[in-house]
Amino acid sequence: MADHSTHSSSGHRGGVEDHNETYEGFLIGSVALSLICAFTLVALCSFAFAHTLNVFAGFVGLILGVIAVLIDARAGGKKWYLSGALLVIFGLITASTFPDLTRP
Repeated sequence: MADHSTHSSSGHRGGVEDHNETYEGFLIGSVALSLICAFTLVALCSFAFAHTLNVFAGFVGLILGVIAVLIDARAGGKKWYLSGALLVIFGLITASTFPDLTRP
């Protein structure tokens, strides 16, 4: 049988460290996918309701949003200021191009 009582210290890290690293990666991926879903939702609203350059604005916002999310994720994923600010700006621009839906 294999002897598991001795472990070599070369290249082996503790299981807790591996678990924490995996968990942090999972959290970064979850936040990134949530932000990309939010950008997609705003782009779909732009496609459906906006009248001024709706398809162009939707695709540009979606592409810039994905780039911002990737930059924030590569920066460590602790603060999502760039992608959050871009999402708010994209949402406000999209909302400002909506027609007045309350009038018949």
